[in-house]
Amino acid sequence: MNEFKFEEITIQQTQIHLCSYSDFDPSKYTDHLTLPEKKRLNSFKNIQRKREFVATRILRSKAIEMKDIHYDDCGAPYMDSKVFISISHTKNKAGLAINKHYKIGLDLESIRPNIKTIMHKFLSEKEKMHFDTENIVELCKVWSAKETLYKLAGRKKILFKSELLLNRASDNLWNGKIINSDHTISVQLNTFEHENIIITTNTEAIVKREKTTSQMLP
Repeated sequence: MNEFKFEEITIQQTQIHLCSYSDFDPSKYTDHLTLPEKKRLNSFKNIQRKREFVATRILRSKAIEMKDIHYDDCGAPYMDSKVFISISHTKNKAGLAINKHYKIGLDLESIRPNIKTIMHKFLSEKEKMHFDTENIVELCKVWSAKETLYKLAGRKKILFKSELLLNRASDNLWNGKIINSDHTISVQLNTFEHENIIITTNTEAIVKREKTTSQMLP
């Protein structure tokens, strides 16, 4: 498997398994796929999507066991095992996070200079004052952290600018909040740079707080 480079990063109770790869032929590695996954692989037309799919299953078979990865109604992956998982991809890299104790979110982001052109879509006015909007790496960290919050939210149709909020606890540890109509979710995130990509995951279980009636009034 010379086309692949594997790494493992441990953060608190989470193991992040990373796979960097070159432009490999996905059909050569179908032994790492279950029968339903082989059928799904054949449904993809895009070669990059096929490589992401196979690389993730290679990580799964190396780190856990050869069991199907399923997806819930929100598109979040899960397995019929006593573990929580999260999956992310960026250019020629796949990531699989595993935690035996609580729900996790994982996001991998390549550092991209054009992030400034879309920051108005995901930064609140308060966050614009709190974070360095001239720093490309920091903006990519904000985007990655909000993608992680989105995966932890458990629902679709979320406004990144007003319903996924961040503030900095320290350089790499950030506090995240997910705003829902009847409750909020708080969680601490670890976001850091590793080999020119940003990696973000939560370092603890999410904390759900119900809103009072007065808080829900317009």
